[in-house]
Amino acid sequence: MISARGCGMRLLVSLLVAVVAAWAEDTPFYAILGNDAGAWPEVLSSIGLQRQVVSAAQIVVVPSAAQVTVEQIPKGAILIVEGASPLAESLGFRASGAKVRVTQITDVRAPGLPIVWEKALDLGRVEVPTDAKVFARERWTGAPMLAGYRRDQGAVLWIAASPGERGYERFPYVLNALTELGMEPPFRSAQLWAFFDSSYRTRVDLDYFAVRWRKAGISALQVAAWHFFEAGQEQDAYLQHLIEACHREGIVVYAWLDLPHVSEKFWTDHPEWREKTALLQDAQLDWRKLMNLTNRECFRAVAAGVRSLVGRFDWDGINLAELYFESLEGIANPSRFTPMNEDVRAQFRKLRGFDPVELFSTRADEASRRAFLDFRSDLVGRMQEEWIGEMEGIRREKPYLDLVLTHVDDRFDSRMRDAIGADAARVLPQLEKHFVTFLIEDPATVWHLGPQRYHDIAEKYRALTPQREKLAIDLNIVNRYQDVYPTKQQTGTELMEMVHNATSNFPRVALYFENSLLAPDLGLLSAAAASATTSRRTPVEVVVDSPGGVGVTWKGVALVDGQPWPASDGDTVWLPPGEHKVEAGGSAGLKLVRLNAVLKSAALHGAAEVEFTYQSNSRAVGVFDRPVHVVRIDGAGAATTRCGASSVMLPSGVHTVTIAAD
Repeated sequence: MISARGCGMRLLVSLLVAVVAAWAEDTPFYAILGNDAGAWPEVLSSIGLQRQVVSAAQIVVVPSAAQVTVEQIPKGAILIVEGASPLAESLGFRASGAKVRVTQITDVRAPGLPIVWEKALDLGRVEVPTDAKVFARERWTGAPMLAGYRRDQGAVLWIAASPGERGYERFPYVLNALTELGMEPPFRSAQLWAFFDSSYRTRVDLDYFAVRWRKAGISALQVAAWHFFEAGQEQDAYLQHLIEACHREGIVVYAWLDLPHVSEKFWTDHPEWREKTALLQDAQLDWRKLMNLTNRECFRAVAAGVRSLVGRFDWDGINLAELYFESLEGIANPSRFTPMNEDVRAQFRKLRGFDPVELFSTRADEASRRAFLDFRSDLVGRMQEEWIGEMEGIRREKPYLDLVLTHVDDRFDSRMRDAIGADAARVLPQLEKHFVTFLIEDPATVWHLGPQRYHDIAEKYRALTPQREKLAIDLNIVNRYQDVYPTKQQTGTELMEMVHNATSNFPRVALYFENSLLAPDLGLLSAAAASATTSRRTPVEVVVDSPGGVGVTWKGVALVDGQPWPASDGDTVWLPPGEHKVEAGGSAGLKLVRLNAVLKSAALHGAAEVEFTYQSNSRAVGVFDRPVHVVRIDGAGAATTRCGASSVMLPSGVHTVTIAAD
């Protein structure tokens, strides 16, 4: 006879077993068996996973040389198996005896994307289980290269070879395969920036795209403002719609100026102000049509146009980008070398006694060239100071506007100073005089180097300024001109490693540009951009430490540090910087589902009122799970802008806000 107490104990044990099994499935840990981890730590840590002992791991990697049996793998784990082995055979991946030489593969997520291996491999052909999904194949024979299936509350992912020395040379989308097999990244960020050019999105549904950008972790859009420099009914309506759609989704919008390019119409209307190359031809270089901002009449006309542009729309900030000269080949290419307009030539001739055009004919000595290159770099610095002053004048009219200076790197690649006149050391002292973010642009000359370079870039700039919190990095996600593998454009694991390394070294990361991001990457970007660690995890709680705040994957309501927590969208709990404990509990109430600022604290007051403190350089947008109205800002009633029934525009700075449901 079984007592009621005995039944209760058995039920308790069963519940604990179920809880532990479920916990094992979603722990943010991985383990690697054997003595050679290869590049797997770089691959898996790029989306926030941490290495742990096998018994605590959600993902267990078995390299080809490791001797492991199925019984040694914890149930509920996702097992990654490399190559042909007795373990792979026991899991249904059987060697056929045939060989295949692999130089290219295709992946189901981007079937038209060329994926080329730098070094060919001769691999044994493997037959996969009938219930397995093949994610990647050898291009010519169709031989499976990456395949997997679910099993025992976990999954198996078979990979034909290691991912490569850096983790991305062979299989760009191995992380995507893991997510399809049930792996969910532990952390998320909502603090990415992205550049946006409307000429690539003329006929899209802007409301749909705003939602897509939000889900990808984008909090600010840098919009190509030269398309809207002159007023026009259709284009102005488009931009207004874009800004409104972004604000509703918690995304702020910056006017991206790319001076000395002004606009197509400005170029057409003012041939007398066009910049000149060293061949004394109009400086139409690639898509940019450069104007002579040294000319005072041209400067005043452009400054007036910028003021009108900023005044016509509800911008949140201004990005003063790439305010220097051409070209990457520097003085070696006179057909692209600027500035050679009459005003600059007259200034230099008065200073040094000769016309700089002579550098390309009768005066090609090194001393003369050095004199002009130094003059040119100093001119860039004076232009940047002048335009920052113009932006400060605009901010006196709209004090909430944030200001960003996008500046190509010339510290990691020191050739940039002579090539285009950029000199970070000269402009960085401006950070102490002005409230401005210094956004370092990754130069094209180093795009072929690995993601680890962002640590070196950060170190060089930290040595130049005490204003380290104002430094940011811009990653150019475009086709590269160098010989690079496995893809011309950064995508998949390479992109995730880039974003993760950049986030680990800079407080802000921007992506150039929104249109070039490939569809398979959008779902993992927010995970790669998150910077956090799990210091403790049990079946009922998790302790997370993050330097800048983070979103923790969490289903349903939660307690944070023992208190009911309102900053959640049902799948993610948003935490302030520092260490915090998240555990099951709390009650349903008004939720702050999105905030494009640093959350400092939050509290739930009853079912329909939330109080939170935030910090933001730009205006902030709070998005809630139901229609709301603002009760108080810093303890007093205040007028705010509504961005929709459930979204509220909030002032820049540090503020405490109380919001109530309508």
